[in-house]
Amino acid sequence: MTEWLFGLGGVGIGGGIAYALLNQRAKAAEQQRLQLVDELAAARKQQEEKRQAERDAEAVQREADRREAALLQESELRAKEAIVTAIERLSGQTTQATTHQLVDLPSADMKGRIIGREGRNIKAFEQITGVDLLIDDHPDAVVLSTFHPIRREVARLTLLNLMLDGRIHPARIDELHQKAEKEIHAACLKLGRDAAKEAKAGNVNDQIAQVLGQLHFRTSYGQNVLRHSVEVAHIGGMIAADLGLDETQTRRACLLHDIGKALESTSGSSHALAGMEFCRQSGEPAAISHAVGAHHREIEPETWLDAIVIAADTASAARPGARRENLESYAKRLLDLEEMAMRLPGVERAYVMQAGREIQVIVDPEKVDDVSAQEVFHQLIKTIEAGASQPTAVRVTVIREKKITGLTQQ
Repeated sequence: MTEWLFGLGGVGIGGGIAYALLNQRAKAAEQQRLQLVDELAAARKQQEEKRQAERDAEAVQREADRREAALLQESELRAKEAIVTAIERLSGQTTQATTHQLVDLPSADMKGRIIGREGRNIKAFEQITGVDLLIDDHPDAVVLSTFHPIRREVARLTLLNLMLDGRIHPARIDELHQKAEKEIHAACLKLGRDAAKEAKAGNVNDQIAQVLGQLHFRTSYGQNVLRHSVEVAHIGGMIAADLGLDETQTRRACLLHDIGKALESTSGSSHALAGMEFCRQSGEPAAISHAVGAHHREIEPETWLDAIVIAADTASAARPGARRENLESYAKRLLDLEEMAMRLPGVERAYVMQAGREIQVIVDPEKVDDVSAQEVFHQLIKTIEAGASQPTAVRVTVIREKKITGLTQQ
């Protein structure tokens, strides 16, 4: 009986312990479940916050893209308005370039005096000036013909002075030709200074003014280069003023952008790069020099000044009636002929005449003898045939002449 009761008591104690253990495990499992629920909720909240952040970032990016597109559209519209306004405010002229210059004769017998005995005077005139003198096209006038504008202007001035002087012979032609070259040099200096003043580009030194003035006698696709440069300065200045940028610096860069076209380049570089180097050597600021070199994008545009010069140059060149391409290609063909001759050793001067059908080459008699002159002749013919696309045959003349001049004692 006692053993049976003891057995029942042991079962009761064991059952209580088991219940306590199960209850403890249940509470631990519940706590673990609650902890997992909390962690899952936190993870979901974190994931939702991340998704919301991504949605917010996408919205911000869309808004930024929208504003950027609107700003770009507004900037392009403002830039176009500035260019159009500048062009509308500018009263540009339509230019007509020519390779001929008509000179009226004061009397009927003057033509015969210009020709001279057996054509001596006209041959000397053409050889000294490098310009064709056409006497049969007009009864009361003669025509000066060459693609080189400064050379043509010097020849015109020489001929006018000869007719005023009345003494027409080779020695006098040479003397008045030298005088005309000096006068044109002085005229170029004045033209350059006047252009800088008109363009409101500040003062320029004599070196820049001299080269800038030479642009008055040059054309690009039929457009006078100096007038084009002043026009670009006005357009660029108005664009800079509308955008609140440095107007004087812009006008100066625009005025000088084509100055390389007046330089006799021996390195074969383009007029933009030649002009950039010239501006550097002449003491122009780096920003202006770079804008000159970048206006045809041969070097990378980097600043707002580069962009305005490019835009103003394009606006001036693209306006209706400003340019004619056939004249430029014609002049380039003739210039290529002269450069071929000038690259040969011993050549002092080379003149292309008769609209590219003839080239006269004058060699240095101290460096080139008669045999070498023949070599120059044959070499030039081979060079022209190999490197130039000429519509007609070219007559080549090599001249080797030595003159000795002095004065007798009284």
